Amino acid sequence: MAKRGSRRKAAKSTGKRETTGWKLWARRLAIWGGGLALLGVLFLGLAVAFAARSLPGYQQLRATQTAQMIVVRARDGTEIVELGPSYGEWLDSSEIPEVMKNAMISVEDRRYYLHFGVDPYGLARALWVAMTDDRRISATSTITQQLARNIFLNSNRSLDRKLREAVLAMALEWKFSKEQILELYLNKVYFGGGAYGIDSASRKFFSHPASELSTAEAAIIAGLVKAPSRYSPTADVDAAVDRANVVLRLMREQGRISASEANVDPSAVKLKEDRSQNSVRYFTDWALPQLDILLPETFEPIEVWTTIDVGMQRAATAAIKSNTPSGAQGALISLDRDGAILAMVGGTDYVETNYNRATEAVRQPGSAWKLFVYLAALEAGYTPEDRVVDAPVTIDGWSPRNSGGTYAGEIDVRAAFAYSKNTVAAQLGNEVGFGTVASMAKRFGITTPISTYPAMVLGSSEVRVIDMARAFAAISAGGSSVEPYGIVKVTTTEGETLYEHEDARSTRLVPDYVAAGITDLLQTTVNTGTGRAAQIGRPVAGKTGTTNSNKDGWFLGFSSGITTGVWMGRDDADPVPGLQGGRAPAQAFAAYMRYAVKDRPVEQFDTELQLPEWQLEPDDEYYYGEPDDYYYIDEQGNLIEPGMPEEPGEFPFPIEGEAPPADRPRQPPSQPSGPQSGGDNGGAGQAASDDFLDRATGREPPGPAQTPPVRFRVLPPQGPQESPAGTRRGE
Repeated sequence: MAKRGSRRKAAKSTGKRETTGWKLWARRLAIWGGGLALLGVLFLGLAVAFAARSLPGYQQLRATQTAQMIVVRARDGTEIVELGPSYGEWLDSSEIPEVMKNAMISVEDRRYYLHFGVDPYGLARALWVAMTDDRRISATSTITQQLARNIFLNSNRSLDRKLREAVLAMALEWKFSKEQILELYLNKVYFGGGAYGIDSASRKFFSHPASELSTAEAAIIAGLVKAPSRYSPTADVDAAVDRANVVLRLMREQGRISASEANVDPSAVKLKEDRSQNSVRYFTDWALPQLDILLPETFEPIEVWTTIDVGMQRAATAAIKSNTPSGAQGALISLDRDGAILAMVGGTDYVETNYNRATEAVRQPGSAWKLFVYLAALEAGYTPEDRVVDAPVTIDGWSPRNSGGTYAGEIDVRAAFAYSKNTVAAQLGNEVGFGTVASMAKRFGITTPISTYPAMVLGSSEVRVIDMARAFAAISAGGSSVEPYGIVKVTTTEGETLYEHEDARSTRLVPDYVAAGITDLLQTTVNTGTGRAAQIGRPVAGKTGTTNSNKDGWFLGFSSGITTGVWMGRDDADPVPGLQGGRAPAQAFAAYMRYAVKDRPVEQFDTELQLPEWQLEPDDEYYYGEPDDYYYIDEQGNLIEPGMPEEPGEFPFPIEGEAPPADRPRQPPSQPSGPQSGGDNGGAGQAASDDFLDRATGREPPGPAQTPPVRFRVLPPQGPQESPAGTRRGE
């Protein structure tokens, strides 16, 4: 109290009023805030000065590159696409057209010549718009900040990165002039499609250097910076033109061009055809990410030699575009006999959508899945000639129906496969086991989950086109595994080999006779079954596939060492009217394969089944040997010893049920061959067991597991003869 009173007295004596309450705190806050702001400015100045001192020199910044250049070559060495950075010629500030500078400043940083690297006014305006219009804060990076980010930083949106970006931008402004910064920016900014800098972009889109840019062309290029992929004139001409008109309007509003110059028509600009935006990009998008695994980390320019055949890729693209139903998408993948990918089409238009349906999409294969059902059946012992019954069947409450609802009755396995009988596939799958079918699919390279419910035999499990093509390629290879690959080798631009493909070790997936049997079935499908539209004038083996409501259509097959898989359908899985595997997909297959095999010799399929011994039907003469090698029964029922004439001689033992001749005494056996039993033979035991005699007289032919050491053959009698017991022989 004393101190407070003394302060009041002091205030009165000096004539000043004492500051109290909120005013006191506001004053303190202002003092402390000002002090902290001064310290912040001092700290920021030191940070900027330190950063400016650490920045590389101007010539060093000119020489830096921000990404790796990759040249992709086809199997014959021709260049098919160049990816990564393309920098064009470096243009000095005096060589850059003023209209290009004005266009970039108008759309990216209208206050470029007024700020010091960071634009406080622009930032405040963006915050005010965000608060009043309830929108997110719009982009506020200046040209200098964008340059700092492109050269020194990444593109994440963290607060730390933004702070460092601001410091580096002010450091650049400290160290370099506005013209130098703009020159660096225009020669380094990314415009999409691998083009870095205005000269590269001008050559890429308009086929001439940037020094010749017109007003409309400059507006198109300036409009790309915001979203290179969205506004690329090679991807979406309309979007690029609309964006260019926005740039022209801003230039007019800011007084950088006249009204007459602003009336140019960007849609009249002649664009260069971009070879990189074609279907081969589906392949490069699939193959090039593998370089991260195949190569050590490197940033030097490289050349990637691939398996793609340019002519086959062109033929595949045309086959898909011309045969895919309206509103649907199509995919094709073609493999050589060693797994080399000759062509890959992931959709009808890469520019419209770069989603690769050949390698990424998972769809139901329909009846094409029966490949694995019949492989399992053939491995279990079936042959193409075996008889099966095409009739209604119910398995665990599931009743499959054939296409068309008709049933053929008793047919052979070959016809059941060729005409894609669902009921037969269901019975075979049930017999061999649905788990066995799933295991067979996994064995042949299916990588997606597989259901083991009964309906799985009709292709209810989703698969990838590349996996199904791989499975059919293994059949083409005689039942040996095939590993798809697309990169042959990788070299530096000087020719040093960084990677070279080595053939994967092939493993036997099924025995030869199973591969021959399934090839027989596949060939019949094309010759006379559901795949007749895939005929190309030489042997073709293949299988169609159609899912419920015509949502998916498939054809997969091979000829002359080339295996090709085709899929068609909608991305949203809606039905496609009239889509069936035996129509458009088979037609696309034939259109492509006619070109693909034109320079290859005609190859006949090996469909001769060399069945294993356990599966062979016994041949009498082969099974029993020559007559001199075994006992046999003659026409009168007499047992003839090996090597003895047919005239009956001394019997080693009597025949059951037949009395011995009156002039010859019964001969006791020297070595009884079975348990003794009583009879009407004077009390002597039976010389041979019932089992032995049954086999000897043909009453019970030996099974595979009961093959006797000595074979017997029963000769057919010349006429009916009555046995002493009154039974007729041969019945």
